[in-house]
Amino acid sequence: MSILLEAKGLSKRFGGLQALSDVSFQIRRGETYGLIGPNGAGKTTLFNVLTGLYVPESGRADFDGKPLVGIAPHKVASVGMARTFQNIRLFGNLSAIENVMIGRHVRTRSNFLGAIFHTPATRREEIATQKRAYELLEYVGIAHRANDVARSLPYGDQRRLEIARALATEPKLLALDEPAAGMNESETVVLRQLIEKISGDGITVLLIEHDMKLVMGLCDRVLVLEYGKVLAEGVPAEVQRNPKVIEAYLGAGAAAEVTTGESA
Repeated sequence: MSILLEAKGLSKRFGGLQALSDVSFQIRRGETYGLIGPNGAGKTTLFNVLTGLYVPESGRADFDGKPLVGIAPHKVASVGMARTFQNIRLFGNLSAIENVMIGRHVRTRSNFLGAIFHTPATRREEIATQKRAYELLEYVGIAHRANDVARSLPYGDQRRLEIARALATEPKLLALDEPAAGMNESETVVLRQLIEKISGDGITVLLIEHDMKLVMGLCDRVLVLEYGKVLAEGVPAEVQRNPKVIEAYLGAGAAAEVTTGESA
């Protein structure tokens, strides 16, 4: 399986805080890759570096063989990497379908003059954009809310709408920043099914999540950060048994119990 995203030695500082320190990892094409760690571990900072919101002090990241670090966020989307946010960022006064159509514009060709004069090519593209937006709403399970104002949607539907908007950019990699945050159990089940569907359709997924059951059940491999550094990486079963990971989440006593149990 080829490498889609590779990070080498990424470091990011905010004043006296070292948010990331020499972070390196690889994400293979087609896999679901989890990113976990305690609060303040640097997970969202890493997301923001990879998606162009922050520029690191050192290190590099290559996406599909091309440099990723330092390019503008909208250009990150155009090369094939889309993301959602920990705090939902929708256009609340627009309808669900309009939100998805906005995401689709990174793949449209209409120019300023075409929009002014409403040329035949522009009209055809608008029709195609609306059609594709509706298809994506169907894909995430909320097509029946297509004309509803985004802010009126239930919380779980807003999460799925944000995913539909990200999918509208035709990503090779979809980066999800805590998509299950604030969801109840039934909403999380629906979310898991959607992520499995996305992965099954060949899109690589990078998942930040605090819900360990969700991460361990979905991800092919997991990267653990602590204080901005790589603590562990491996398949879920390995990570769950790693004493350093257990200590980071549950304390040194819990890690000692696991180590003692394995020795026995």
